Amino acid sequence: MVVFPTPDPTPEMTSRGPNTDITASWHVVTRSTSTLGGGAPKCGVGHTLGMRIVSLLPSATEIVFALGLEDDLVGVTHECDWPEAARLKPIVSVSALPEATTPAEVDRLVSASLQDGDPIYRLDEVAMRDLAPDLVLSQDLCAVCAVPSGRANEALDALGCQAEVLAMDPSSLEEVLDCVVQVGRLTGTEAHALDLVAQLKARLRRVEDAVAGLERVRTFALEWSDPPYNGGHWVAEMIEIAGGEPLLANRGTDSVRMSWDRIASEEPDVVVFMPCGYGLEQAVEEAGSLLVRNELRSADRIYAVDANAFFSRPGPRLVDGVEMLAATLHPGSVDVPTNAAIRRIR
Repeated sequence: MVVFPTPDPTPEMTSRGPNTDITASWHVVTRSTSTLGGGAPKCGVGHTLGMRIVSLLPSATEIVFALGLEDDLVGVTHECDWPEAARLKPIVSVSALPEATTPAEVDRLVSASLQDGDPIYRLDEVAMRDLAPDLVLSQDLCAVCAVPSGRANEALDALGCQAEVLAMDPSSLEEVLDCVVQVGRLTGTEAHALDLVAQLKARLRRVEDAVAGLERVRTFALEWSDPPYNGGHWVAEMIEIAGGEPLLANRGTDSVRMSWDRIASEEPDVVVFMPCGYGLEQAVEEAGSLLVRNELRSADRIYAVDANAFFSRPGPRLVDGVEMLAATLHPGSVDVPTNAAIRRIR
């Protein structure tokens, strides 16, 4: 196994956000050689497909499938669970952290790992060598979400594998869609990618039109409960498009730890609990602890959502999240089912 050292500790304000200065939504990591230009790989077994893709983050896996490249996808992470077919792909990256039972314990383990420089993810050296990817999809946005592109690059060099590494680092919905196009350009599916992005943008415009003129709902997105974190990056934009007024949200930047008193001072009308890495049932179970928080007494409505599928991962399904959020904040405005993704707790 290749063990990735954890990047430099994130600032004290957050143990769950980015750890580098990101100036673009994507970048190709410079490598001395690349198989994308037709060169033969230095390692690995034979493969008849046109391109060999390894995805080191779930959102990239979703983009690959959306572009019809599932047959070229030869490796994924243990968290790549959508579409269902992604679960059948070889796993090349796993978490190095022990299992935790509570949000506070998760936060403690992640914070300690960042502080001590311990690994958060491990890459399977044998699998990567045998798969010999032409293209590796990674990220530098979040130190605790997936293998950073620089670490993937180092491992590929150590293994003697030639591969291009595309780091996708979006901080807004527009940048998420731009990453779809960039994957399309590198994989020869640009026309498909542009068509997909056009459809997604049209859906966002329809939501904006549907809620235009409606009273904005004061909405607080809670990304973690113990300790509490606000929503960052694209979350504020999702709330706005859906007809809400985002409170205490970090637009285009990291989510940060907040005090319950600070949250209470904003007196949100709606709280949307979107714990990073949680599906709906996990979020619902954890949301019970919010009902006893006096700091949330102003909220007439509290919802738990499937953050993994529709809010946390920077992929095409964020648009589904916007549609369902609009239908939740303004019932009847957008005709989409929400039962499988959003549940009212109060």
